[in-house]
Order: sequence, then structure tokens, then C-alpha cells
Amino acid sequence: MTDPTTSTWHPVAPSAGVRPGANIVAGFAEGQELALWRSASGAAQAWENRCPHRSVRFTLGQVIEDRLSCAYHGWQYAAGGGQCVSIPAHPAMQAPRNVCAKVFGAVDAGGMLWVSHTRDASSAPPSLAEAVPAGWHFCRTLTLRAGAEGVRDALAQHGFAADAAPGAFRGALDGVKTAALVLDAQPQFTFVHLWTEAPPGSDAMKTLHTAARNLRGTIETQG
Repeated sequence: MTDPTTSTWHPVAPSAGVRPGANIVAGFAEGQELALWRSASGAAQAWENRCPHRSVRFTLGQVIEDRLSCAYHGWQYAAGGGQCVSIPAHPAMQAPRNVCAKVFGAVDAGGMLWVSHTRDASSAPPSLAEAVPAGWHFCRTLTLRAGAEGVRDALAQHGFAADAAPGAFRGALDGVKTAALVLDAQPQFTFVHLWTEAPPGSDAMKTLHTAARNLRGTIETQG
């Protein structure tokens, strides 16, 4: 039986790719399109990628300190609760209290940004941090035109064993120790984030990159 305390968490993106007070990264989890960003303090944010004003994607906007600004009319929404707090075109007008971005739970653990569809999921279960061993390095993310269940089955066939964290597997590709985090992004569209103990630039890391491409070809051919 799946542990209900961990089943809602999805490994959406490497933490290092979402910078404090800077970029907005697009993501997916079980068909939900996401806008990933950080406040100036570094707090992770995962929002529905849609401004509640005119439904423009937040990923077209910009981060301004602790606010996310829509690209269309510049309406600004506060980190944490997603409440609209400013309408630059009408600075004297109070922002409507009923306009709020849809916010999801987001935490950093094991070098990944994990997202839960439950908004009040404010802290990660301990197993998330164990998904990637301490000191391991990010290799790459595989984008697969295949369903998540088929990808998990293919990893098992390659000798990978399910780990404690949701969607996490541990094994080896061409002899290189590897952690694989499976993200059910959309129907027939799956991401696999690969981590390894091999240092960047090493022959082992290059071997893993090649093995990952071969794995993708095998899975998509079979799927």
C-alpha cells in the first residue's frame, strides 16, 4: 500500500535551476501545468501557471522581490498565499481581495524541488531527502514519450529498485550508480531526473549520459 504521507509529492525540477528572486520555470505534475519560482528569500513556490486575472501564463512574467508579476497587465501576487497585492496601472486602487493565484505545496529535498497538489503541504516527509544520496550530482532529465507506469516497469527491468521516496528508484546504468526520480508529467509524457555519485566531467558521467539516451530509445520503442 502507498504511504499517504508521501504519495502526493512529485519531483518536478532540480532545485538549483530555480533561482531566488530571479527566473520562472515551467513544470508539470499529473497534467497540472506549473510555474516554479522563488521569493527573494529563496522560499520555493509552485503555482498554477495561470494568472487569475486574464489566464495568461505566469511563466511569461517576472519575479519582483517576493512577488510574481503577470506579463499582461502587470498584476502582482505575493509569495506564499498567492494573493493579488498590486495593480501597477492603478496604484491608488486597492487590489481585489478575491483575486488569488492557485498555490501548491513546494519544498526542497535531496537537490530536487518537490510539489504537492495539496496547498497546505508545508513540510516534506523525511523520505524525500533520501531520494538522492548526499554528495551525488545531477546528470540530466530525460523527457520520455511514454506513460509513467511503463517507465517504472522499464526501470525495474533494468535492475532498478523502488526507493523510500515516491517515484524514486536506485540502480545502475552501464555500471554507473544512478538514482532515477520519475515524474508523471502528463498522459504519455514522463520526466526522469537522473542523479549519480560520478563527478561532473568524469568518464563515468559521460557513460551515464550515453546510457540514458539508450534507455530513452528503448522505452519509447517499447511503449
